[in-house]
Amino acid sequence: MLSNHVYNLLVQMTEEHKSHWRIKDIYKKDAQGCSECLTFWEKLERDKEDHCKELEGLIKKHLS
Repeated sequence: MLSNHVYNLLVQMTEEHKSHWRIKDIYKKDAQGCSECLTFWEKLERDKEDHCKELEGLIKKHLS
């Protein structure tokens, strides 16, 4: 059984991945025509990728 701490990391990883997918698949397409908003979504997409990588490392550390 996983500790609540590890479970929280897994839940957050799921939320980050879902958010990342929505940005890539929906939000950026919807923002076409507004360069300021598209720039924001692209920045947020990179941030989400970084969060996912960091969470992945933490999860691996705790599960090994």
